[in-house]
Amino acid sequence: MSREHVPSRPTWRCRACGIAWPCSPAKLRLLAAYRDARPALLVHLATLWAEAEAQRPARGGGAADRYRRFVGWARGRGGR
Repeated sequence: MSREHVPSRPTWRCRACGIAWPCSPAKLRLLAAYRDARPALLVHLATLWAEAEAQRPARGGGAADRYRRFVGWARGRGGR
């Protein structure tokens, strides 16, 4: 039985492969699921990013890097 590549909260690591979520398989699944709705994908990912940020301990920065990890990859080429 294969496991889905979904986030494990509050660590935000992939339940299937253990790397930082979204892993490559999760990205491919999300792109396919939102193929004709890129703005909805971005809203979904930004919502998950905000949830992850709220669950973080009150230490240190890195929010911009985490934003790129959660949302930046889905913006597409030439997106800002």
